[in-house]
Amino acid sequence: KEFKGTELLGTKYERLLPFGKVEGKAFEVIHGDYVTLSDGTGIVHIAPAYGEDDSIVAKKNGIGFINLVDASGNFVEEVTPWAGKFVKKCDESIVKYLEENNKLFKAEKHTHSYPHCWRCDTPLLYYPRESWFVEMTKLRDKLLENNDKINWYPDNIRTGRFGKFLENVIDWGISRDRYWGTPLPIWECECGHRECVGSIADLKEKGINVPDDIELHKPYIDGVKLKCSKCGKEMTRTAEVIDCWFDSGSMPFAQLHYPFENKELFEENFPAQFISEAVDQTRGWFYTLLAISTAIFDRNPFENCIVLGHVLDKKGLKMSKSKGNVVDPFEVLDSQGADATRWHFYTASAPWLPTRFSVDDVSEAQRKFLSTLWNVYSFYVLYAELDNFNPLDYKDFKSENVMDKWIMSKLNTVIKEVDENLASYQITQAALIIEDFTDELSNWYVRRNRARYWAENLTDDKIGAYVTLYRVLTTLIKVAAPFVPFVTEEIYQNLVVGLDNSAEESLHLCSWPEVCEEDIDKNLEKEMELAYTIVKLGRSARNGANIKNRQPLSKMLLSTDAIPTYYGDIIKDELNIKAVEFGADLSQYVNFEIKPNLPVLGRQYGKLIPGIRKEIAARNQMELAQKLQSGGTETINVDGTEIVLNSESVLVTMQGLEGYAFAGEGQIGVVLDTTITEELKEEGQIREIISKIQNMRKEKGFEVADKIKLFVANNDMLLDVINKYADVIKRETLTQEIAVNEDVDYTETVINGEKLNMTVVVVG
Repeated sequence: KEFKGTELLGTKYERLLPFGKVEGKAFEVIHGDYVTLSDGTGIVHIAPAYGEDDSIVAKKNGIGFINLVDASGNFVEEVTPWAGKFVKKCDESIVKYLEENNKLFKAEKHTHSYPHCWRCDTPLLYYPRESWFVEMTKLRDKLLENNDKINWYPDNIRTGRFGKFLENVIDWGISRDRYWGTPLPIWECECGHRECVGSIADLKEKGINVPDDIELHKPYIDGVKLKCSKCGKEMTRTAEVIDCWFDSGSMPFAQLHYPFENKELFEENFPAQFISEAVDQTRGWFYTLLAISTAIFDRNPFENCIVLGHVLDKKGLKMSKSKGNVVDPFEVLDSQGADATRWHFYTASAPWLPTRFSVDDVSEAQRKFLSTLWNVYSFYVLYAELDNFNPLDYKDFKSENVMDKWIMSKLNTVIKEVDENLASYQITQAALIIEDFTDELSNWYVRRNRARYWAENLTDDKIGAYVTLYRVLTTLIKVAAPFVPFVTEEIYQNLVVGLDNSAEESLHLCSWPEVCEEDIDKNLEKEMELAYTIVKLGRSARNGANIKNRQPLSKMLLSTDAIPTYYGDIIKDELNIKAVEFGADLSQYVNFEIKPNLPVLGRQYGKLIPGIRKEIAARNQMELAQKLQSGGTETINVDGTEIVLNSESVLVTMQGLEGYAFAGEGQIGVVLDTTITEELKEEGQIREIISKIQNMRKEKGFEVADKIKLFVANNDMLLDVINKYADVIKRETLTQEIAVNEDVDYTETVINGEKLNMTVVVVG
């Protein structure tokens, strides 16, 4: 017969073992929320003395309590077949007993998780002991009220994991039968009177011959007797110590010896502005802090709390020694450094989400941010030392260069945004803002301004480049210091302390940088962001056409004209393009094709798909594609049914026509003319040659300022090109002389498919 478990509720059943007397309505089927079909049959036997869930459900149903095991884990004499035997060693014997008494339906062995002693590996028993309790159930409403005053990150902890725990709070068993720990300060008399001692002064007043230097821990405190105020007899301290979580929860006042000392200091700093721990502390430190603070001070103990998620392995699995996937943090620290490890955790995900952790993850964080920051710093130091540039000589210098104004505007915006995010405990967002800015600093500002540092004379423009980069670096490290304290300190010591004896001796003694509102120009930032986006699209179009950036192209067509033409020079130079046409109609250079996304539209409008295709095809494909990809929608009508199209309901393919390469983002599109004339081909070859020369300089360990002689041979076509563009090569590589077909040791290189022998040497 098959039926629901609810039909069994209230059913009486025959007791399997006859040992011990149970009060209440035992041996009856009851309901328990914790019983599931996934872990067994859906019906289990309860033992109220040996499990928390069993004990709770027994109390709810009026079932009595029975304990047939002594404190050593052995069955008591009443259990005659196994009296005096350790319970876990009796499993097979009990099964045999049931079988012999015709009470066994089926016996199988199952592997399951079970707690064992970490020292001797003996199975542990969940066992009932007498304890001292704090009646937290009386404070449930106050706990919930104070919990509502805390800013939790993430916010769902308040009403979720922690809030639910508080709603179901139980009395706190604070005593432990151990030797080490804070002694429970309760003395008992045989007459039944009890006293709780609240201070050393209280102990000396009530105690009998208490020494002045009394040691407050066991066994010394156990020798102190009190005189009973009721009957006059001696009182003895109860043997238990306090739950160590009580010590943790007492931390806010215990660390200051409050209320006996530091009253003002405690009151100034309580509640704490911020704490942080892992999510499992909802039942630990977070709770004990709140419980004790509510009981003593009737308020929340902290104002803000970031609840950290767990650390997982590189595959997103929980780390386990048995699985062999535990990552040794000290090995990661040794190989990657503390700053890289810190940065990974700041940026990988929000702190409250689970985070994957591996050497590769930390190495990637190091590469994306720390290496970039260090490279910018190294770039500045290299050229500043070559020019003996001292930024202290130009404290009041103000650059009028647009790139300098932009990076200073961005810097001040970053200071403001990071400050705002940290103030609202959005740590990951703050870190990502710093990372993005550092990337722009390196791959846009420094990249766009390299020629200014290469200039021979210290002109105002070159001074502006140095001063601006110095100001950005020395400010950026202050913003990044709380995240990566070591690398920022190293940079500070060299760039600031090394130059200025009056500077703070450590970066971490400096004030947080103030925002200079005058330097912020949001229009300039938007314009530069658009220019940067256009450049990235241009690079994407080049990659799609498999054309290197060193190969010049004749023209770029740009769909937007919402940018000053000044930026045309930046775009041309960055993308190695001769001309930029703003506000161009790209439809004549690009083939746009838009189709219904069948997995999305087909489920709801299956029969209307042919009509949808027709309606889409009737519209301007480029305009529709740009509209949808920028977040807009388009409403079409098919056989009387209105259908709203968005970026997810269609598939857009865009392909440049023959001789053109296209890339787009939202409503911005770029088209490159990919036709390469003979002149453009030669310029591309020269750029490749210059790149090879620079690599040779680096490989041979030449200094940046070293002047060289270039030797080339064995390719008449390329030699003609080199001769034609000799001045360009000399200017770009500090080449003093170009020698052709001389008898020297050459290195064979390949220039756009053509072989060329080259070598370089330092001269005078």
